[in-house]
Amino acid sequence: MKSILKLRRLKRSYAGKRAQWGFLYVLPWLLGFCLFFFVPLLSSIRFSFSSITANSEGITVKYIGIKNYVEALTVNTSFNRVLTESIVNILVNIPLIVIFSLFLAVLLNQKFIGRSAARAIFFLPVILASGVIMNLDSTSLVQAISDASSGAKVVRSLQSFELEKLMLQAGVSEWIVNYLTGSVDRIYQIVSQSGVQILIFLAGIQTISPQLYEASRMEGATGYEAFWKITFPMVSPLILVNVIYTIVDSVSTNEITDLILDTGFTAFNFGLSSAMATIYFLAVALILLVSTYLISRKVFYYD
Repeated sequence: MKSILKLRRLKRSYAGKRAQWGFLYVLPWLLGFCLFFFVPLLSSIRFSFSSITANSEGITVKYIGIKNYVEALTVNTSFNRVLTESIVNILVNIPLIVIFSLFLAVLLNQKFIGRSAARAIFFLPVILASGVIMNLDSTSLVQAISDASSGAKVVRSLQSFELEKLMLQAGVSEWIVNYLTGSVDRIYQIVSQSGVQILIFLAGIQTISPQLYEASRMEGATGYEAFWKITFPMVSPLILVNVIYTIVDSVSTNEITDLILDTGFTAFNFGLSSAMATIYFLAVALILLVSTYLISRKVFYYD
């Protein structure tokens, strides 16, 4: 009995130490969240219910209720359309990016000549999409990429038409056909937004014990069966991580953010801009909550 109580105390102390180290680990992020995100978020919500004017005495904030929200949803001619298009693009791109990243990570985990160079090539779009590189529109490299992508659209459209005909003749659902052919036109966007997700999946795959694959081969399992029975369940927690990362990464720069910035810093209507940002924030938060709830129910955690 004494040994059992002693063991419980050790477990509690170990769990307490883990909790303390975990809190210290997230403390820098927590401070940054409170100082650089939570406080501006409260200010933005306050501005969304106010009319903001600037004069010689400074900035005047006057409470006007939900007039900014009404104007954004009913009066503004662009907000509803751009918001809907942005959310649809996010929902369409999430599965494409995650599936593509997992597929590439499995391939890049295999042993072949030039594996390191291949991994670097698939991470290059992340570097090219950085703020410094994207501002170099006049460079020959960016111009060449732009010309190549625009020229490839004609070829992709012809290929998509032939592919659509073949799948429809094979009896595939029209909705699935439109989704798959539409992903062909999004291939550049998918590849450019998959670099970090590939690295996350690759790191997760490399942590899987090789003994599991050896045991499966001894039992006669094929590579297909090993993927669905071993690789996929073991990386399922990373699918949740990559879905959340993809959503957050997709909402940072798109048409709706450009509209919010133009409303605030070009038209100087900061109240309306804050209302648009709050609506967009709530829409993205809802997508995150639903995605996390649905995926977390299927996640497998290996003890």
